[in-house]
Amino acid sequence: MTDWLQNGIIRIMERNKAQNIGNLVMKFLRMQGLEAPLNEHRLINSWGEVVGSVIVKYTTDLFIKNQTLHVHVTSAPLRQELMMARKILVKSLNEKVGSQVIVDIIFH
Repeated sequence: MTDWLQNGIIRIMERNKAQNIGNLVMKFLRMQGLEAPLNEHRLINSWGEVVGSVIVKYTTDLFIKNQTLHVHVTSAPLRQELMMARKILVKSLNEKVGSQVIVDIIFH
């Protein structure tokens, strides 16, 4: 067991306070700088749940750069509709993840 993990476990045990394992994992991810990439992955994976299966068929190549979700849309009329719903989509996606991961969406 690595020293930092072992020391962390010992410190937690010494406090004699029961802590939620989920909170401990998130704290560990935050300390290691992995929380943001994990949330970005979760947000991209939740795209289909938020927009639905019909829209998913017309969207590809999702990626996040500088807190902006980039989505390639193969239908121009759908792209226009999604642009009008951009703020609602940003809010819904962030709520799904439980954190503010993106601040904007660009449809290509």
